[in-house]
Parts: sequence; structure tokens; C-alpha cells
Amino acid sequence: MNNSEALHAPQVSSGSRWPQWLAVIALVYLLISAVGMIGSGFKAATGGHAQELFEFASNPYVGLVIGIVATALIQSSSTVTSLIVGMVAGGLPVSIAIPMIMGSNVGTTVTNTLVSLGHVRDKEEFRRAFSAATVHDFFNLMAVAIFLPLEIMFGFLEHVALWLSTFLVGGDSYSIKDINIIKSATKPFVGAVDSVTSMLPGAFAGIALIVVGLVFIFVAITYIGKLLKVLMVGKAKEVMHSAIGRGPVSGIASGALVTTFVQSSSTTTSLMVPLAGSGTFSLKQIYPFMLGANIGTTVTALLAATAISGALAVSALEIALVHCLFNVFAVLLIFSVPVVRNLPIKGAEWLAQVASERKAVAAAWVLGVFIVVPLLLIAASLMF
Repeated sequence: MNNSEALHAPQVSSGSRWPQWLAVIALVYLLISAVGMIGSGFKAATGGHAQELFEFASNPYVGLVIGIVATALIQSSSTVTSLIVGMVAGGLPVSIAIPMIMGSNVGTTVTNTLVSLGHVRDKEEFRRAFSAATVHDFFNLMAVAIFLPLEIMFGFLEHVALWLSTFLVGGDSYSIKDINIIKSATKPFVGAVDSVTSMLPGAFAGIALIVVGLVFIFVAITYIGKLLKVLMVGKAKEVMHSAIGRGPVSGIASGALVTTFVQSSSTTTSLMVPLAGSGTFSLKQIYPFMLGANIGTTVTALLAATAISGALAVSALEIALVHCLFNVFAVLLIFSVPVVRNLPIKGAEWLAQVASERKAVAAAWVLGVFIVVPLLLIAASLMF
């Protein structure tokens, strides 16, 4: 940046940041209130029969596809997982929600893959950028391929998350359900919106509350991300440049930390793609950061789950914990075994090399992973 650009670059002084931090706090309040609205709305709209409403997703592969497609379209795994927490609070069975959570992990990777296409004019730059983007794809696809069958057969994640959530929210020996500060803080706002929507007849009141909750979640997550990017981008860059090159553990930790601040794995991983394209960081340096971003993005769902109380509070926290445990266990299992650890890197390097020679392969990859394969999964599940 030259002197002229530096003079005109937007500056945020420490003294002028407090209104923006207050706005972040207000938006977080809006987010957890919105999740509470969705839970209440689903209860009202379904009359306590939410499980029947979601029978179409009783097949885990259909649930997986819903998670992939919804996240790819919305471009925010944080939004989709917050919605899933709200649906579980409204009665959606956890066993159906788990494949959706896994699918959201895959769907979120489409953002950085699309970002990499911006480097398509320079063959070598595109090869580096596309490999950095698709290593995230390969890892998340591998994690689903390992953990979804295990979950279907043994329910491991569900059992561990249930034990943890029962301990935290409603265990016999320890309970915080009677001192739910979050619920007490959000109850007036949720109640005010509920009183307005309840003027509509029958199930329309619940549907309206769900729609309002959806709108508030979109608004909250969008503007939280924008504000935190302004407030934290300098710190984030410092963390990345100082930590990424120090080793895999440091890279995972910095990815989780930055994503927790920004509240968007799409934002943090997409930021790495241009750095890879320019050659600032190698694929092996960026890979752990991407995995850390997977863990950091689970904070949103955990935060959203604190808005839920009552009979389904355990289930809401359970599905949020499933999201966290899935990503932590995937990193521990895949990254700790050298032979398995390198498979996403080899796959990404091979695909990037082919795509740099034939650009149509890149488009085919995006369409195949996020549209064609999900449709084939649905077709196969219906046949068998």
C-alpha cells in the first residue's frame, strides 16, 4: 500500500470502536432470541407433531443432502446449524438432525471453492488456489464418509453429546436449567414478537414466528460477520501470519480462534485461498488452518443452544455438541494418522493439477459435489 492509499484507507480508532462492539452484542442477543423464536414457532405450527412433519428426512442420506444443499445455497453453515438447533428445540429428532449437521460441513466448503475460480486466468496461481480450496472439500467429505456410517450403526456422537448435554442442562446431580440467564434475557423480546404473530389464525401464527426468526438469524449472522471483520481483521491477519507457519497444532488453533471471532468459516477459509494462490502459504500450511475453522464455526450453534430451555433444552444442546464433537473427532482421527492425514492433500493437489489444465473440471467438481452427488444419494436412498 502506498502513502496515498494509506491516507485514504478506513481507520478504526480504539476510542471509536465501542459503538460497533455494542452492535455486536445486540446482534448476538438477536441471534439467540431468533433461535428461541424458531423453536417456539415449530411447536406452535406442528402442534407437537414435528417428528411427522420431518418424516421425509427420516433417511439419513436425505438429511445429509438437506444439510449440503441448504448450506451451499445459504452460504453459511453457522446459519444452517443455528436453524437446525431451533428445529430440534421444536421437536425435530436429534437422529435426523445429525446427518443435516454433517451435510452443513460439506456445504460450507463451496464458498472457498468458488473464490478459487477468481484465479482462473493464471494457471499456476489457480492450481495453488484451487488445491487450497478443495483440500477443505476432501477433508469434510472424508469425515462424513467415516462418521456417518459409524453414526448410523452405533450412534456414537449422539450418545456422547447426550451425556454431555444432560450433565450440563438437566442431569440429576448438576443442573443449570433453573438459572438460565440467557432465556430470562431473551424472554421479553421473544414474547413481544410472539404476541404479535399470535394474532394470526391457527398454524399461521407459528409459521410467522419461524419466518421472523429466520429473518433475524440472517440479519444477525450477516452483520455480526461484517462488524467483526472490521473490528478483528487486523488481529486475524496477525494471528494467521504469526501462527500458520509454526506447525499443524498452531495452525488448527489459529483457524479455530479466528473463525470464533469472525463467526464464519466461509470467511476465514476464503481468506486463505488468495494467500495460497499468491504463494504466501503452502497447501500443507493452510490445511490445518482449514480444520481449525471447522471447529471454530461450531461456536455459533453452541451459543444458539443456550437460548433453549424446557423439555427440549437437552436435545438442542445435544445437537450443537454433535456439531462440535463431529469436527473435533474428525480432526483427531484423520489428522493424527499420517497416511490418512495426507489423503485430502493428495486429492486436492491431483484435482487442482487436472483443473488447471482443463478448466471445465473445476466447474464439474462444484456441480458434482454440491448438486449431482446429493441428487444421486436421494435417488439411491429411495430405491433401496
